[in-house]
Amino acid sequence: LQQALHSHLDNIPPESRELMGEFGRLYEQQYAVALFNKMRFDIEGGGGPQNQLLHRKVPLKNKSIFSGALFQYLEENKKWRNRFLFIPDSYNINYYENKQAHDRGLHPKGTINCAGYRVLTSMEEYLELLNTSLPGVKAKVGSSPFLKCATQFPLILWHPYARHYYFCVVTEKEQQKWNAVFQDCVRHTNNGLPEECKVQTPAFTDAVRLYRQAHGHYGTWEMMCGTPPQILANLVMETLLPEMRDLITPKLKGKMYERQRNWMLISDAVYGLVQSQTQAQYEAVVQSCEAGRPPLETTIRTDMDQIITSKEHVTSKIRTLVLPKAEKLLKVSIQPYISSILDALMEPTSRGFFEVRDLFFRELVDMSKNLLNDDNKEKLGEHMEKISMLAFHPVKMQSCYEKVETLSLEGLQQRFDVSSPSVFVQRAQILMREQMDDAVYTFEQLLHQSLEGQEQEDFCKTIQRCQDRVIKKFDYDSSTVRKKFFREALLQIFIPYMLKQLTPSCSELPRFQELIFEDFSRFILVENISEEVVLHTVMKDIMMAVKEAAVQRRHNLYRDSIVLTNSDPNLHLLGENPPIDWAEEYGGGQEELDGENTGDPEVQKRRRMKQVVSMIQIEGNASVLPNESCLEVPAVDNIPEEKTEVRSDTSLSQKSEKQVPNGTKEDVNKNAVDDKPPTNRKSLKPQDQRQSGNSKKS
Repeated sequence: LQQALHSHLDNIPPESRELMGEFGRLYEQQYAVALFNKMRFDIEGGGGPQNQLLHRKVPLKNKSIFSGALFQYLEENKKWRNRFLFIPDSYNINYYENKQAHDRGLHPKGTINCAGYRVLTSMEEYLELLNTSLPGVKAKVGSSPFLKCATQFPLILWHPYARHYYFCVVTEKEQQKWNAVFQDCVRHTNNGLPEECKVQTPAFTDAVRLYRQAHGHYGTWEMMCGTPPQILANLVMETLLPEMRDLITPKLKGKMYERQRNWMLISDAVYGLVQSQTQAQYEAVVQSCEAGRPPLETTIRTDMDQIITSKEHVTSKIRTLVLPKAEKLLKVSIQPYISSILDALMEPTSRGFFEVRDLFFRELVDMSKNLLNDDNKEKLGEHMEKISMLAFHPVKMQSCYEKVETLSLEGLQQRFDVSSPSVFVQRAQILMREQMDDAVYTFEQLLHQSLEGQEQEDFCKTIQRCQDRVIKKFDYDSSTVRKKFFREALLQIFIPYMLKQLTPSCSELPRFQELIFEDFSRFILVENISEEVVLHTVMKDIMMAVKEAAVQRRHNLYRDSIVLTNSDPNLHLLGENPPIDWAEEYGGGQEELDGENTGDPEVQKRRRMKQVVSMIQIEGNASVLPNESCLEVPAVDNIPEEKTEVRSDTSLSQKSEKQVPNGTKEDVNKNAVDDKPPTNRKSLKPQDQRQSGNSKKS
């Protein structure tokens, strides 16, 4: 097996270099086109409705998302060890030996970038995915996996190529909270292509799309997630993994779970190597393109009009060839499905945005109620400090995200080569979070402006006035954002399908390249123009379908004829103001933190960092778990493959007792492990027993 693996690892550099060579050529071509499109847009402008809400430039400055303790399974010694997890604004999961290690500024035991992962909350889900990873290696009825969860509430991070991570908690409430946090980490890291990069991002996405189309892969791609090097590594693995399976699977020996585990380790090792190579190669390609950017910009500025004229001439020739075929395909294969797909997209997406609006409204109403009896600026500052981070609170936003997760394209996925609706679900969820933060930020600025220079007034009336203004703006922006999302989603579904059907009949396209002047050939590509012709063909029908949907009141969409421009010009001036620190300005400053007199400025900064989600509490004020504890599961060799009657709970308890001599079987099974003697524990109530973990020695 080792020889087979090493020989295959030796073949990875040529595979990676071959892909990056082809991708690099496509990227250089698309880079010049994207640069031309960007400069043309800057001159001509795009028009369209103007956003009414303000946008926060740095949403999570000096914020962390979450931190807390749970159990993690360590594969090297087959034990469940308590870990302290800290999630900064990067949404990478850092895990430490304990909270003290984090507070002292030590390096984490490990860091998880969640791009491409799925969060699973049951062993059944995990085993089902695991069984599909190796065709022909299936679990027998009643066979045990290599992993025995220590509690009933697992949290598993699964990836098709990378290492899997196993966690568990002691209550269902904790599991729900951690699941929401992990889902948000996946959602954020999947969205790894910065939209503000108007040249690099479109050049990259078009190059990836054209590469996959050249290899016969049309339609949406579920692994288009993460940063560019991660996406390119996924692109390599898409081809490499089947070859690896054919080569290595016959050489895997041992029981079923041993083969599955060894395959995961091999896949993770290969994926890590591929990712390191794509990182270096992608950076070299980008650096080369950026170095050649100044002369390209000079050419575009000088010859902009001639380039546009030349492109329009070639477009008219290509339209003559492509348009009749595209219109025929549109009439037969696209038009009958537009309304049904649009309905499938609109229902759950609109429910999600309605829930965002309701959540925002409820939070402001709750704040007003609390201020009725305690009407002072300190309390207002305390409430606003929490509301300012509402959009990034994964637990509170979960009800919004769940609405859109019901989105289903069943019956249409196969026809239009849509790999999974998750591509559209996650995009809608990102837009919902942005809308929530825009609404919160606008409300913050309006409220802060209203309170300036006023010693005391009725806060509830002021909140009400600001709230009404923001809700109206939210409704308009929500309509604009959703209509744009629907149009883009329909294009993502239909355009690849049409290109796949039209490609065989458009073999004459390359000859049109001869019509382009050599000086302009870098900015005008025949392949891009033909796709633009196809896009314009279907765009008219999509626009009409969305316009008709806006008339239906149940979707709460504004008609296209209603355009608000500069309806509140003074408001946008507030967007230039510095961020508001409500706790500092209205709450009397930050409380002094323990150990803030430490000499390390990084430790001080970490301790002063505000956290979006509060610590998990169990039935009162008890902490999640003791800071240090360890549970051991049966060794792999002791788990039978055939169905036999095994008391795994007893084995777990007996082995755990060796780790904690003073514990009892009952305590270990509840995962409430501490160092207190049995006499002290017996005198405690269940709630107090959990709280006793707080006083445990570090």
